[in-house]
Amino acid sequence: MSDRGVGAVNSAQVGGVAWAARDHAALGLPVSFDLPVGGHLDALADLAAGAAYLEWRRYRHVAALHTDLVLAEEDRDERAVDAFAQCAARIATALSVSQYVAERILDNAVALRDRLPRVFECLRDGVVSPAHIRTIVSRTELIHGRSYQGLVDADIAAALRKPGSWSTGRVRDVCDQMVYRRDPDAVRERREDALKGRCFFTEAGLDGMATVGATMSAERAAIVARVVERLAAQVCRHDSRTKTARASDALFALVKHAPFGCDCARPDCTFTVVDADEVAANAARIVIHVVTDTTTLTGPAPATTTAGANTPAATTAAEAATEPTAQAQTRVTGTTAAPADGVSVEDAAAEKTAADEVTSDAVAADAVAADEVALAETTAEAAEADAVAAQAVSTDDNVAEEAAAAVDDVAVDEAAAVDEIAVEAVAEESELVDGVGYIAGLGIVSGAHVRDLAADPATLIRPLGDGTDTPLPATQPADPYRPSAALNTYIRARDQYCTWPGCTTPAWDGDLDHITEYDHHHPERGGQTTACGLGAKCRFHHLLKTFGDFVDDQYPDPDHPGRIIRTFTIPEGRTVLGPAYTGFDTHPGLDMIVFGDPPGAGKKKPSTPGESEPTRPAPRTEQKHARRRQERHRNRLRNNLKGIRPPEPDDAPPPF
Repeated sequence: MSDRGVGAVNSAQVGGVAWAARDHAALGLPVSFDLPVGGHLDALADLAAGAAYLEWRRYRHVAALHTDLVLAEEDRDERAVDAFAQCAARIATALSVSQYVAERILDNAVALRDRLPRVFECLRDGVVSPAHIRTIVSRTELIHGRSYQGLVDADIAAALRKPGSWSTGRVRDVCDQMVYRRDPDAVRERREDALKGRCFFTEAGLDGMATVGATMSAERAAIVARVVERLAAQVCRHDSRTKTARASDALFALVKHAPFGCDCARPDCTFTVVDADEVAANAARIVIHVVTDTTTLTGPAPATTTAGANTPAATTAAEAATEPTAQAQTRVTGTTAAPADGVSVEDAAAEKTAADEVTSDAVAADAVAADEVALAETTAEAAEADAVAAQAVSTDDNVAEEAAAAVDDVAVDEAAAVDEIAVEAVAEESELVDGVGYIAGLGIVSGAHVRDLAADPATLIRPLGDGTDTPLPATQPADPYRPSAALNTYIRARDQYCTWPGCTTPAWDGDLDHITEYDHHHPERGGQTTACGLGAKCRFHHLLKTFGDFVDDQYPDPDHPGRIIRTFTIPEGRTVLGPAYTGFDTHPGLDMIVFGDPPGAGKKKPSTPGESEPTRPAPRTEQKHARRRQERHRNRLRNNLKGIRPPEPDDAPPPF
């Protein structure tokens, strides 16, 4: 009998040398916590990579246990407590975790070893967070044993290794995209089964509470959520309930057809009683944006011998007369429960008065008419937004909604080069490669799902542009500060989420921020309203950038025309790369869309004869904006001199 692992009473750690007693210098750890801010951040980034490596080692040990104890009997073990359960029990006992947790650890280890070896290497190298591993494993379970399993693994690993940051939503989306595009038939069958299995349930909770839930299609869930959020926002700032508590009360009011009101008890409150039915009726004009491309609407196409390279896109019958067949056209399908009428997009946007953002209300106005899908404005200033959105849906033909895109994704050539045998096997089986769609706030959906939405007679599909090289307008005619409807939609489709590293707020729920601050007095000085000059940010990160000392920058990628590089610099000078996965990776043809220059771009304001020079310093805000412009310019020059684009790996923490 071995007593290995048994430590003394009150021992901080059993087995081996306690981590606190190990040589920190040998481990590459700081020997002191007396560090400047930059030193602490460097240490955190290094520890994050170290945690990923330690997690990789843990999974390696667990996988080795599976090989020794389970693998030989796995296919024929019919015992109630089989070898897998016994192996997990050993892990649970050693780590003092539940059997369920131990089995999940064992599942992850086996999946990484057998199904996702290249993703496993990304974990070892610290390019993916341990927190994202379960997401990747769960979203790829259905490819196990398929001929394209190795290709999906290679595609995901190649995407993860791109320079930039990752969030949970972006990791989920890239996994779904790689699976859906290579598994169209199976995805269709699974979705049909899932729709048949939709249900409604209640569950008793503690302290007299209960949970009510329902499963439904993603677009219907979006409608329910948006209506509830809209009603819950009908309160003043003195309401004492949390946001989630208000939403719970709002849902009950909608079901019961009961009034909903603010609980502030102030006699002058205008939200004392709110008609829930009226709010729900207005919510019928809320729309959701579904971004896809023309080739996805036509259905999956046979894969080439490169296992997923773009095939020539065939346009639909309605487009054949006006669009070149060699160029895919990304489209947006949006839906609502009532025909659209009312104000144009430009009119709706002109009513907004915020100093440095354009909220998603204008895009909601720009959207479309159809049956189920829903998305609208940001929750900030929801009361004002409701009034605009209720009348702002327009069907003007000049309201364009999305961007051109090819079906395929990143690193296809790498995937083919890495696994030629798998590529040949897939080609021999005449694999079909399908496109995908992106539903704002919900992530990637399969091509079959997109086609179901497009087949709805109430759905309106609007391409961005006419399929030619004619530049689209970048700004509204009457106001060069505000983007055109086409540019507004393009940027939200391009960014998908808030561009701040790690943020998962959908771009359609946030603001459009001028990366370089727009100079309302002298627009020629910078901050133009262009595709490269705007970026999506949630309200919090927009305020953080505007009123804090954080500096962000984005500029064209010299190696990939049409695409951009983003950087974020914290007050202490540390620079972090922006998102590694954006709408360009979902719909690569977005980089083919071009916009015209804003009015007066590059033109100096003529001086007035006899105009005197300013006799006092510029306002503080203008000085801060000028400093930021200088800092961005300085960073670019320094990187160009060093041949760096984007920042060196040592300057960028792991992407999580």
